[in-house]
Amino acid sequence: MGKIIVGSVSDIPSGKMIKVTADSREILVANVNGNYFACDDTCTHAGASLSEGNLEGEIVTCGWHGAKFNCKSGQLEKFPAKIKELKAYKTIIESGNIFVEF
Repeated sequence: MGKIIVGSVSDIPSGKMIKVTADSREILVANVNGNYFACDDTCTHAGASLSEGNLEGEIVTCGWHGAKFNCKSGQLEKFPAKIKELKAYKTIIESGNIFVEF
């Protein structure tokens, strides 16, 4: 298992999220009160970029149809239909840099 740098802690203020491409995958990286979490950026319902949605605490809401995912675990929190959960990735902070472990 390896790790890839996805940015600096200064790139993502608290309460914000960004999309990065790492290892040919689109990954959402979120800062929740100084804790960094990473999961797939693509909504499993209709393929929207989740980083274009909203972040409230650990919950990412898809801007297209309102599916809600936990950015820490990738777990589907709320949606009218059962859809696949997201893959969550371990994040590591070293010297002010954010790494995602695959």
